[in-house]
Amino acid sequence: MPEVSVASLDPRHQKLVENARVALDRGNFDYVLEVTSQVLKMQPGCLPVRKLQRVAQLRQNRGKSGGFMGKAIGWSTAPFLFAGSKKDPQKQLETAEGMLAKDPTSVGALRMLAEAAGALGFPETVAFALDAVRELEPDNRANLLALGEAWLAAGKATEALKIADELLKDKPTDADAQNLMRKSSVAQTVTKQGWDQKTSYREKLRDEAQAVSLEQSAKMVTGDVMSQRLLEEGLARVAKEPNNLNHYRSVSQAYRQMGNLDEALVWVRKAREQPVGKTDAALEKQESELATAVVEKHMKDAETAVAAAPGDAAAQAKLDAARKEFADFKLSESKRYVERYPNDYPARYALGALLLEQGQTDAAIAQFQQAQKGPQVRVSSLVGLGRCFKAKRLYDLAVSQLTTAKNDLATMDDIKKDVIYELGACYELMGKPELAIEEFKVIYSEDIGFRDVADKINAFYSKS
Repeated sequence: MPEVSVASLDPRHQKLVENARVALDRGNFDYVLEVTSQVLKMQPGCLPVRKLQRVAQLRQNRGKSGGFMGKAIGWSTAPFLFAGSKKDPQKQLETAEGMLAKDPTSVGALRMLAEAAGALGFPETVAFALDAVRELEPDNRANLLALGEAWLAAGKATEALKIADELLKDKPTDADAQNLMRKSSVAQTVTKQGWDQKTSYREKLRDEAQAVSLEQSAKMVTGDVMSQRLLEEGLARVAKEPNNLNHYRSVSQAYRQMGNLDEALVWVRKAREQPVGKTDAALEKQESELATAVVEKHMKDAETAVAAAPGDAAAQAKLDAARKEFADFKLSESKRYVERYPNDYPARYALGALLLEQGQTDAAIAQFQQAQKGPQVRVSSLVGLGRCFKAKRLYDLAVSQLTTAKNDLATMDDIKKDVIYELGACYELMGKPELAIEEFKVIYSEDIGFRDVADKINAFYSKS
């Protein structure tokens, strides 16, 4: 089912679309929405009409609320599988359209639209939907990666390159972003060189060599030999231009590709010692990530030693110490970052989660209360508060937070099921089995295999 242009529509529909554009300029949003819905019902792959519809939805929504803010979910999102869906994609598409008609800032609906469009073979519509998510969640790396892959699938390598570049500026060592850059670079080279029109094998071979050269210059080749070559080149550039931070980044990246995290960290810290490096936020973040990775590696090495000698008390003690060091280090790094960037709400949520994990419940509550101001982590922060209050046996407060989180989630996915399960568990602890079972029923009706809800339902009805 290919995507279609307005020019390929039935002449009557073309006229309607033209009238809708005029109506949009005049502020007649209801007419625009009626026409675009009618056309998309017949031709769901007409992206220009879908774009026209979204503009009208957003403008109308602004008029109602004085502004808009996306309803975002703070959990990390796995990349989309655009090849297909277990659900009926046409029905999924219609559901997403209905949700967006009510709330065009619904991130869940936009993701559903992207998934359905992918299953229906509308790659540019996938990119359109994920780009709309980016406007609401500009710092969502999982969505940006998915958007880059969507642009590639749509044959827009240049757009995919822009996404990869944006991701790597923030986190130069991100393997997924590096892979996206590599694929996008090759795809762009293929397009520019016109491989599809070439018939000579030697011509293609020559262009392939050019593509490999492009990968090498972009530092995306990860083989041991090439990593060593990149390291040597980087060291030479540092010696020649010691004030250029990019050369330090290249050396650090090469060491990381070779698995030498300690040296990678050393070179990031050398970059931070440079006058311009002291105020470089990306380098600061990279230093923290690498320092955490080094401590984590020490812990994993200790785990390997225990696995090799299960009864060795000294090895077990070393592992316990390494685990404590890792937990304490993560917590201290998280605190330091939040102190420096108090308005970074995802960072506050992460700190709250670490504090809760270590049993510092009151401190975790304080972080979650601040973090919920950030739309990206609002729901996850509400759930964090609910778990904190549950741990303190303040079950009525926990129920209040979890109910708000539940109502903020539009799609019945595993995230919402987790929230509802927590809510039911609180009601159980309050001695209110009837209220608890009503929550568990909601999950049971959607997913009988989720955790132990089937056992809970069966036990409840066997008693009654």
